[in-house]
Amino acid sequence: MRDNIHSYDVAQFINHFIQAPRAGEVYNLGGERENSMSILEAFSLISQISGRKMLCEYIDQNRKGDHICYISDLGKMKDHYPKWNITKDLLATFTEIYQSWAQR
Repeated sequence: MRDNIHSYDVAQFINHFIQAPRAGEVYNLGGERENSMSILEAFSLISQISGRKMLCEYIDQNRKGDHICYISDLGKMKDHYPKWNITKDLLATFTEIYQSWAQR
């Protein structure tokens, strides 16, 4: 399980930071719980968007050193930059990725 964030929302956060920098602060930029999913859920979503079955092989073994679940807490960022928020959800992000590849 990972959270995902659209590059547009990353760029918007950077813009807010540049406008009002906070020296010495560290932010974990991600998509929070609302924009999190497993790789199997991601395959399912892109299959729905593309109409194509994704080919994969599931191996029931965790990768060594990997996080089982990672979800970012954006509370500090939203507290420091209240005008910033995530604007692109998973459906919008995956749809844009698919459309970009389809155009190539």
